[in-house]
Amino acid sequence: MTDIRKFIRRIVSLTILASLLSACATTDFSGFGGQNEQRARAMAASGRHEDAAGAYIGLATDVGGVERDRLTLLAIEQWLFAGDGRRARNALRSLPTPAGGELLWLWNVDAAALSLWEGKPDEALSLLEPLSRQALSGDYRTRVEALRADAWFQKDDPLRAVNLYMQRETWLDDLRAVDANRQRLWAGLAIANVQDLRDAASVSFDPVARGWLTLAALANSTGQQGIGWGNGLIRWQEENIDHPAIGVLGDFSVSPETLLNYPRQVALLLPLSGNSATAGNAVRNGFLGAYFSATSGTESEQDIRVYDVNAEGGVASAYSEAVLNGAEFVVGPLLRRHVAELASELVLPVPVLCLNYLGDNQSAPPGFFQFALSPEDEAASAAQRAIENNGLRGVALVPANDWGRRMISSFTTEFEGLGGTLLEYRSYEPNAQDFAFEIENIMALSQSVQRYQRLRANIGGPLQFDPRRRQDVDFVFLAADAKAGRLIKSQLKFHYSGELPVYATSFINSLDGRSNTDLNDIMFADAPWVISPPAWIADYPDIYGEFWPAEKRQTRLHAMGYDAYHLVGELFNSREYGMGEVSGATGRLFLTIDGRIHRKLAWAQFERGQAVPLPDTDEFEGLFEEQELDRDDAEPIFWQDELRNR
Repeated sequence: MTDIRKFIRRIVSLTILASLLSACATTDFSGFGGQNEQRARAMAASGRHEDAAGAYIGLATDVGGVERDRLTLLAIEQWLFAGDGRRARNALRSLPTPAGGELLWLWNVDAAALSLWEGKPDEALSLLEPLSRQALSGDYRTRVEALRADAWFQKDDPLRAVNLYMQRETWLDDLRAVDANRQRLWAGLAIANVQDLRDAASVSFDPVARGWLTLAALANSTGQQGIGWGNGLIRWQEENIDHPAIGVLGDFSVSPETLLNYPRQVALLLPLSGNSATAGNAVRNGFLGAYFSATSGTESEQDIRVYDVNAEGGVASAYSEAVLNGAEFVVGPLLRRHVAELASELVLPVPVLCLNYLGDNQSAPPGFFQFALSPEDEAASAAQRAIENNGLRGVALVPANDWGRRMISSFTTEFEGLGGTLLEYRSYEPNAQDFAFEIENIMALSQSVQRYQRLRANIGGPLQFDPRRRQDVDFVFLAADAKAGRLIKSQLKFHYSGELPVYATSFINSLDGRSNTDLNDIMFADAPWVISPPAWIADYPDIYGEFWPAEKRQTRLHAMGYDAYHLVGELFNSREYGMGEVSGATGRLFLTIDGRIHRKLAWAQFERGQAVPLPDTDEFEGLFEEQELDRDDAEPIFWQDELRNR
């Protein structure tokens, strides 16, 4: 994986991470300031860092000299904790370097933190290493060492980072601070490259450090789910009794009984010949890749058997053959007509995970699960995203076909259910080149022209006139492929609507190798595999592209096959334990009462012709609710890079 993609993956997870881990014990200048400064310190202590920064900088404007510099440095510290690196950098540039004392220490620490924020770990270490050799108080020492560790994480040297965090723990004097230190260490390991972790573990002589590294490598390579995680975790626990990491993840033990509750034989029913062979082979490759990754290094007793539904006498015959051969779970078929055919069977003795949805008018038999790369999920995700961004009134452009009708129906249902109002929508011909009629009508430009014509007729002479679009629109929902999207986006700009946010589905991201510059600023939902793969699959898209270059445009089906493998274990146990949300390659997956697997999508935006991931606030909130970081000892974690502010 290239460095740029590695940076992009990190920026998505870490932009919000810093702000969530920000309620630290701030620099104590308690001997300074009056009542107003005490209020600013109280804001900082309660986690209101943006307010505290504003209060400090407000006080700084009323004084001069050293006192102004001191208050400005405290504001910079709070902006950093609030995740506002831009303001912190601008404020630091306005200050002279202090001559010495605590102000120089704080200046150096703030400057180092900003360097890490901007992805310059060497620059940060040039400031931090001299500080680490000075005689510092306990609070100062622990902050410097934490930033040094963050710098080594950013330099892809997790062993040094782990050793620094372990050393930092010896300077902490209470259990809450020790626990927070371990949580912070684990958060850094959670975004480290798997191979870097394995290499570091292989050269570490300290069993505790090696335990941290091997556990992180296991977690990052499996996403903490599936048979690979369960088997690996049992072995890790046996080799690392009483390791401090056990307390970090909480109750993450896996019993041998649960590990055995996986189907020993899984049948994969796909079209591997005929017109749909390309799609079938892509799903198969994704599925087998997940299997080999999950069972690598384990004594797996699972048996995967693949059946070509086009060569077995049809899908029902292939299913019967698989059951006869001992399959305990069946994955497939892929095509909707095959799914409908299998669902018409009265009895299915072995549970099935189909890779498409049944029609709305067909019911599913017991044990019949459905998983699809549903565009309806993407349209609903666009509605959710618009609401999250305070877009309460929207318009839509959709193609005049069945797909377009499904898109507008799903979008409208979700959007209005969340309290939004769809003001209007227009259908367009997918193969058209000119969309002026649809855009002028949906933006009420034609009414503006009509008003002008009436006024001109009444006056009886020419008037200066610029059409004015309607002003009650917050955004546009666009259901289009890349070809139509390029034209529509440019024509929206031509028709005085170019500044409106545009939300789309993955259909806009055609992966056809063409420049997407004409799509700049469009936001769209897509599979994480495509735009921001989690750490445990970060290398997979490139690997698949290398081995199966002809399947490049089928990469979402690789992701589907990958997820299908991991869903087998979840669904096989779902009748007894239920199925929780699964973080997958195609999205965050959850099961509804009708047996359907739905997806929560990742989001990206075209910038300079490239798809750049956008953060998902809900995802990060859930992550940190689970980790329950101790906010009394938390500090911003700096593994960011130069792409943070792009």
